[in-house]
Amino acid sequence: MKKLANKAGQHKIGHKAMVWPPIAKAIDLQALKESEARFRSIVLWSPDAIIVTDAKGKIEYMNPAAEGVFNRKMESFIGKDFGLPLVDGELTEIDIFRPGKDPGVGDMHVVETEWLNKKARIITIHDITERKAEEALKEAMADLERSNKDLEQFAYVASHDLQEPLRMVASYVQLLAERYQDKLDADANEFIGYAVDGANRMQEMINDLLSYSRIETRGKPFETVDCTAILSQALTNLEMAIEESSAVITHDPLPTVMGDELQLIQLFQNLIGNAVKFRGKETPHIHISCKSIEEWEVQNGELKSEIRNPKSKIEEGWIFSVRDNGIGIDPQHKERVFNVFQRLHGRDYSGTGIGLSICKRVVERYGGKIWVESEPEKGSTFYFAIPKRGGKKI
Repeated sequence: MKKLANKAGQHKIGHKAMVWPPIAKAIDLQALKESEARFRSIVLWSPDAIIVTDAKGKIEYMNPAAEGVFNRKMESFIGKDFGLPLVDGELTEIDIFRPGKDPGVGDMHVVETEWLNKKARIITIHDITERKAEEALKEAMADLERSNKDLEQFAYVASHDLQEPLRMVASYVQLLAERYQDKLDADANEFIGYAVDGANRMQEMINDLLSYSRIETRGKPFETVDCTAILSQALTNLEMAIEESSAVITHDPLPTVMGDELQLIQLFQNLIGNAVKFRGKETPHIHISCKSIEEWEVQNGELKSEIRNPKSKIEEGWIFSVRDNGIGIDPQHKERVFNVFQRLHGRDYSGTGIGLSICKRVVERYGGKIWVESEPEKGSTFYFAIPKRGGKKI
C-alpha cells in the first residue's frame, strides 16, 4: 500500500521526491522579475546610450542617455530604422550629429552591438568626445613642440648665418659714407644714407625677431614676482625716453603674481614705451592699474568677449591696464596692432613694430589675453589678463 505525504510542497512517492510544479514556476518567475528589474535599472541609469532594436533594425527602446545623445524623446524613434553602418558584419566607429547643435558640429562615438536573442539586438553608444579632444590636444602639443624646435633653429640661423653678412654690408656702407661723404654728388650721398639706414633697420628687425622667437624657448620657470618692483625696473629702463618727453607716470597698488620676471619687465616696458612714443601734443600721462577679474567685472560687466572663451578660460586672475592720453588707434586696427612688424603710423615713429607682438606672446605664455580699447586722438588703454596661478608654465 502506498503512503502519501504532503509536506513543504513535496509529493512523496516511495523514496523519491519532486518539487511541486506551481511552486517551481513561482520561484523562477520571481527570479526573472528580479533579474529584469536589475537589468532595467542598469539600462536606465547607464551613462552610455543604449538602444534595443528588433532583428530588422527597427528601434523598440532607448534609454534616457540615448535620448540625450539625439536630443529627442524615445517615442519619436520607436519603429524607425536605426541605420547601422556595417563593414563585414561589424560596426565601425561613426560620427553622430546631435540635433539642435550648430551645423557641422558632431560628437564622436563608438557603437557596439550584440544579439540579445535572435529577435532583438542591443546597441551601446559610447561617447568618446573627451578622448578625441585629449588626443587632439596631445597632437597639437606635439605640433607646438616641433614648431618651437623649428623656431629655435631659426633663432640660431638668424643670430649667426644672417647677422654676419649683414654686419659686413653695414660696415662697408658706413665706411663709404665716412670716406666719400663730401667727394660725391648729392644723389650719391642720399643713396649711401638710404643704404646705411636700411642695413641698420635690418639688424634691428633681426634682433627683434630673435627676442620674439625666444619668448617660449628662453623663458624661465614661473616664480613669485612683485609687480611693483617689475614696474620700477621697466621705468628705469625707459628713463631717458620718460625724461625727454616729460611723461607723468602713476600707478595703483600692484599685486604679486606668478611669472617670469624678465618677460614681465619686457611686457610693461613695451606697453609704457609705446605710450610715451605715440604721444600727442599734450604732456604724456600714463596710468597703470590692476584689479582682480571679479572686481573688474563688478565695475565693468562680464568679460565674455575678451577672456571667458575656450582659448583662455581664465576664471581667477588679474586684469592689468596701461592707460595713456596719446594719439590713439582707429578701432578697426585694434587686432592688427598685435601682428608682427605691424606699423600703423609709418616711418614717423621709430621702431620695427614688433613690440606689441612680443607683449601678446608673453601674455599668451600665461594662457592669458591682451586687448586694446582706443579711439584716434583720445588715447589708448591696453589690457592684459593673466591667471592668478601663473598659467600653463608653472
